[in-house]
Amino acid sequence: MEARGIADAIRAEEGNERYEYFIPLKDPETVLLIDSWKDQESLDRHHASAMMSELAELREKYDLHMSVERYVSDEEGVPDRDQTFIRK
Repeated sequence: MEARGIADAIRAEEGNERYEYFIPLKDPETVLLIDSWKDQESLDRHHASAMMSELAELREKYDLHMSVERYVSDEEGVPDRDQTFIRK
């Protein structure tokens, strides 16, 4: 993804806010992707793009399997009662 420039192309798509990979210290065979979009419409455009064919090709080539969890950002921010747990 990185070497072929696919990740950078996705990052450049309109509405993409974040596209980053992370590898857990205790499980180097797993990759966490944080993929954040401005809104559902932006994500739908991404899913309908030609880029998805390239992604499907790589998943097939490397026999990659996924599980997906969807999170929605809290527009109001971190509540005051939780601020004591955050060291800035």
